[in-house]
This record gives sequence, structure tokens and C-alpha cells, in this order.
Amino acid sequence: MSTSKQAKFSRGLVWTLGGVIVLGGILAYLAFGPGATDFAPGKRVSLGTDGHDPSGVPKELANATLVERGEYLTRAADCVVCHTAKDGTPFIGGRAFVLPFGTLYSTNITPDVETGIGSYSDADFLNALHQGIGRGGKVLYPAMPYPSYTLMSDADALAIKAFLFSLTPVHAPTPSNTLAFPFNQRALMSIWSALFNPRQRYEPNIDRSDDWNRGAYLVEAMEHCGECHTPRNLFQALNNRAKFSGAVQAGWRAYNITVDRDSGIGAWSDADIAHYLSQGHSAGHGAASGPMGEAVAESVSHLSSSDTQALVTYLRTIPAVHSSDLEATKLTAASERGDVAGANLRGKEVYENACAGCHGWTGVGSVITTANLIGTRAVNDPTGINVAQIIIHGGEHYAQEQTAMPSFDTVYSDGDVAAVANYVTARFGAKATQLNAADVAKLRSLD
Repeated sequence: MSTSKQAKFSRGLVWTLGGVIVLGGILAYLAFGPGATDFAPGKRVSLGTDGHDPSGVPKELANATLVERGEYLTRAADCVVCHTAKDGTPFIGGRAFVLPFGTLYSTNITPDVETGIGSYSDADFLNALHQGIGRGGKVLYPAMPYPSYTLMSDADALAIKAFLFSLTPVHAPTPSNTLAFPFNQRALMSIWSALFNPRQRYEPNIDRSDDWNRGAYLVEAMEHCGECHTPRNLFQALNNRAKFSGAVQAGWRAYNITVDRDSGIGAWSDADIAHYLSQGHSAGHGAASGPMGEAVAESVSHLSSSDTQALVTYLRTIPAVHSSDLEATKLTAASERGDVAGANLRGKEVYENACAGCHGWTGVGSVITTANLIGTRAVNDPTGINVAQIIIHGGEHYAQEQTAMPSFDTVYSDGDVAAVANYVTARFGAKATQLNAADVAKLRSLD
């Protein structure tokens, strides 16, 4: 080989090795990021060591049967929301998850032997929840939040199985997924899981209170709050370096729930947070809608008061991360006579016809407190995503305090929805949004 060819080969080898090292470094940085509770210093022990066990059910259910405990824990794990199609039979699956690379459908988890989980052994069930491996070695997509459920104790997982097996079996085949290549290659999920599924049970932090550990267990292992509220990295795994700082999921914005005062929940009182979680609404902060509304209605609102308080205790310790696009919410009512319509006359017209009757011209609800627009995060979000979604879908009666917000899905065009959303944020929020008809059409396509 000539000297020049040797030099070119050497340079090529150096560049190749350099690329491999850089790629390996990126993968290591992403794969070995902080765990769910690593932000909190302290000594961690195995679940159950010296009585340190925040799992299970609250003391109110100490004498409950296995199935009763399983029902409570199934609620806490929010299984029904994902495994029920809109207006469908609970737990039979078929709910569509529209992703940028195709559509996934949730599975039937009733004890039907052919189409559900009726043939699952205890080991099969634990493999699914902890490792993302279905019966027969079928690798599950992480739309099933097994990287969070892996923290769940075996006893709690099997109590959930006992409850699910107490349900009436329903024969309901799962629709076929429509994922584009290479995402339709399930084998690739094995690599993803090896990198991003911690595959370990929750480890109590013995330097923290029992209440904190209970809250951490509920938030991380059961309610899996991070699956919506934590942004994702390049490989769609949770980026705990920005834990709970907010993300967009299924066309809705899951807001920052760190203790940042302006863009998170740092300015909320403990009572505000507890009321929002248990009732789906908090005065001056807004009502739960969309996926959060479902989570409140089907899961969080069913927790005991002690568990709700544990959630609050834990959430209060999440390090502040500031969302740069979110300002402190506007807390002053709008002027009754003020006009911010400018060129947005259509937005003002729609608001006058469809919204002012409940929300008023000042943004202070004239009928029920849940109609207050002042101070709500959605109205102060410059993306306007959730305002538009609420106009399309309505309140859907998610909150315990019935919102009675109707859906305007078939009433107004995409352009009308964009116009009124822009008007609402300009009049009652900190900054006007700039939605257009195409933006709204994209949101509708995600249903």
C-alpha cells in the first residue's frame, strides 16, 4: 500500500473510531441518566428492608380482600384509561394512540383466554409490567409504561392481576397497529428496553419520611406521572434531567409540575394541589381537561386522602425547572369594556356567541367557579394548544366538580377555533397565541 493510501486509510480509521466514540458517548449519556428519584439525596434500601415498604394500599384498606386491594391499585395505576376505547367497554382495549410514525392500539386486559390475558400466569403478568415482555416473548411497545411499572412491587402487581381476573371476560381482538418501518419491528424494542428500562423495584429512601416515600412510590411506580410530564430524549425515553418540566402528549400539553414558581406549581398551596388532584379543579389555577382530566376522573380522585397528601409531599420536592416559554400567569381580571380584538373580529364574535355567557367578559365565571379563565395555565400558554383542545372537546365532565363545558367540535371550523383561542389568550392571558386553521386541523387529526 502506498504512503498516500496508508495516510487516507489512517485518517478514515481515525474518523470512524471518533464517530463510534462520540455515538457511544451520546448513548451512554442518554442511557445512564438519573433515575426517577435520584434527585433526592439519601440512602436507599431494598423494598421491605427493616420495615421500609411504601407499597400496597392505605391503612383504610388494611383488611380488604386481595381483589379489593387490586381494584384500588388498578385505579392508582390508571389502567382503565389506556385500555378503554372512547365510549367503549372498560378494559377491553382498542384505544388508538396516534404517533408521528403510525398508530398503536391498546390491548384487551380482561381475562378472556383468546384475546385478553386469561392465559397469563403470575410470571407472565410480572414480565409484562416489569420488563415489557408479553406472553410468548412478545416485546411490548413503551406506550405501555413498563419503565415506570417496573418500580411496582410484585405483590401490588399480582393484586392488580387478581382484580383484572375478577372481571367478566370479553372477547375483543386488538386492532392491528399501523406503524411505519422501522418502528413496526418489535425486536428493536428489546434494545430500547435494555437501554432505558431500569428493571428494578422501588427502593425506599430511608433519609426521607414515610409520607415522602409513599408519595414517590405512587407518583413514580403507580400513577407514572413522568410518562406525560417529563420531556423525552432522542430515543423517546424519559429525560429525568428535566424531570416533570412538561411535554406535549397526544396533542395536549402536560404542564410543568416542578416547584418553579412562574412556570410550575411552586406558587400553588398544598391545598391547591390536593384539591386539583382529588376534585379536578383548583380555584385560580384551572380545571383538569384532556388526558389529565381522565387521570383525575379515573385514577387520582379515587385515592385516599392520606395518599393524596403523600402525592403533594413528594411533588413539593421535585427540583425547579423553568419552562422558558411560560410566564407567570395573569391574575387580574380583564376590563369589562376593554377590546383586544384588533383584527381578530371573528375571535371576538365567536367568544360573544359561545363563551361569554359562562366565562364573562372579564374572565371570571358568572355561573360556576370552574368557568374562571383568570390564572389558568392553559390560557397563559403561548402555544394555545390546550385552549384549542378544550374548545374542540369540551370539559367532558372529567372533574368531580362538573365543568359542564360543551364540545364545539362540530360547531366551529378550524379557523373559528383558532380565532377564538387567540382571542381568549390575548384577552385573559399573559401573551396572545398565534394559532391558525392548519394548527387546529393537526390537533383534530390526533384524536
